[in-house]
Amino acid sequence: MTRTDAGLLRGLGVRDAVVVGLGSMIGAGVFSALAPAARAAGSALPAGLAVAAVVAYCNAMSSARLAARHPASGGTYVYGRERLGAFWGHLAGWAFVVGKTASCAAMALTVGAYVWPGQAHAVAVAAVVALTAVNYGGVQKSARLTRVIVAVVLAVLAAVVVVCLASGQADAGRLYAGAPSGAGGVLQAAGLLFFAFAGYARIATLGEEVRDPARTIPRAIPLALGIALVVYACVTVAVLAVLGADRLGHATAPLADAVRAAGVPGLVPVVRAGAAVAALGSLLALILGVSRTTLAMARDGHLPRALAAVHPRFRVPHRAESAVGAVVAVLAATADVRGAIGFSSFGVLAYYAIANASAWTLGEAPLSRLVPAVGLLGCATLAFALPMTSVTVGAGVLASGAASYGVRRWRAGRREA
Repeated sequence: MTRTDAGLLRGLGVRDAVVVGLGSMIGAGVFSALAPAARAAGSALPAGLAVAAVVAYCNAMSSARLAARHPASGGTYVYGRERLGAFWGHLAGWAFVVGKTASCAAMALTVGAYVWPGQAHAVAVAAVVALTAVNYGGVQKSARLTRVIVAVVLAVLAAVVVVCLASGQADAGRLYAGAPSGAGGVLQAAGLLFFAFAGYARIATLGEEVRDPARTIPRAIPLALGIALVVYACVTVAVLAVLGADRLGHATAPLADAVRAAGVPGLVPVVRAGAAVAALGSLLALILGVSRTTLAMARDGHLPRALAAVHPRFRVPHRAESAVGAVVAVLAATADVRGAIGFSSFGVLAYYAIANASAWTLGEAPLSRLVPAVGLLGCATLAFALPMTSVTVGAGVLASGAASYGVRRWRAGRREA
């Protein structure tokens, strides 16, 4: 293990980086995103998953190439700054920090709703405090906990798939039964599913804490994404085979409803426990990602420079982590922000659009530009296929980020004058 010049510790190998990515992608989304996606796409849900997979692949490949070239904390904030200019880096960082901070609070409340519905806010705050403390102790501790969480969640999902497909209720005809939606429904479903497994960026965000990043990150990102896509495909097929698109679209707890319909109601508490553990894994990875982007933005003065400090013993951005944890805890204690995931979807797609635009600058060969071009077009299409409320609020968040950049530049100009 080595330290970077900034003091962070390069302690993550390929396996740990893949696990961190899986902890982000195979989170609460796999337990909840299928229902709204089925409502949007109907029997064309598999097509929505396929579109999301193509866009995610392009984004992952662009992120991997950029991370190998710019192995620093901050992910697309750094790539946009280095390849496109300070404004685009700031906009990507702003979209990520604001949107994902709200997502952190939403995920914490999801944990609370599963663990103790009557005290969801209290449980959410406790979860945030505990996971912030784990992250404070070093990225390797976070990776070890994520490893346990991913193993539990994969075991639960495997049980769901086996129970559903082995039951007498499974019918392959349900995969295509019902009225398929048009192209708009398929794209909206793809946008919802894309958000659920877009966490491979967490690997790139931890660029300064990965060993041999030029080799490790380009290997870890596609591996994590490939595993997540296989898991999502298996779960989608299994649940559709039992419930069909119409019942799935109206399910409040899709996986729990599927195992109940498959004739194994005793597995429902296990599924609910798995969803709670998955939400914890997502929350752990989100706090990691937001704090590292906060660190990078603070280094450049886009956020208070005090947040760029690195702990001398644990080699983590402890002030950024503490600040993120405090903000998320306050949000989780005082407001129900689970609806914030909608505008966060728009922000995440804008974030990846900037990543693809940055990757476009890495080479002039037509083939090398094909993937970022498809990724950029896909992100823009999915962003505006989201529900209008998500588009409106997400665009407002981006506009506020652009305004904050303008104010900062104006103040800097006045100081120089």
